[in-house]
Amino acid sequence: MLSNTLVTNEIKNSAGTEVEFNRISTEGRTTVFAAVSETPALPHRMSIAHRESGSGAKKIRESRIRFDKTVISTVDSVTPVVVSSVFSVRIPSGALTSTAEVANVISELVSLVASLGASTTILYDGSGNGAQVLLSGGL
Repeated sequence: MLSNTLVTNEIKNSAGTEVEFNRISTEGRTTVFAAVSETPALPHRMSIAHRESGSGAKKIRESRIRFDKTVISTVDSVTPVVVSSVFSVRIPSGALTSTAEVANVISELVSLVASLGASTTILYDGSGNGAQVLLSGGL
């Protein structure tokens, strides 16, 4: 479980600078955090949610972390727009006895988005191979 305040480098922006968040609500299996630096007109939120379906060997848990940041359009300098990023994992929890393979696919996604080839360094600046595909809309 995450603490109510995320202030010790748990979350960083593209410059590698810490972004602090405070838990503002928890309802059922969904928790919402607000960036400490957000303004009322420009919310910057992180949410974590879990949902289960099925039973027995067909039981599935879907877990999601989502960031939504409201910013002012750079086209007209007036219109608020929302930039979102979602990380989700679908776990066949009724058919697995460990989370080892789940950890493997999470690691594969993180390495694709936040690294270059044989690099072992996490890149926060969006220059990772997968991040570039996401930013450019490329394939």
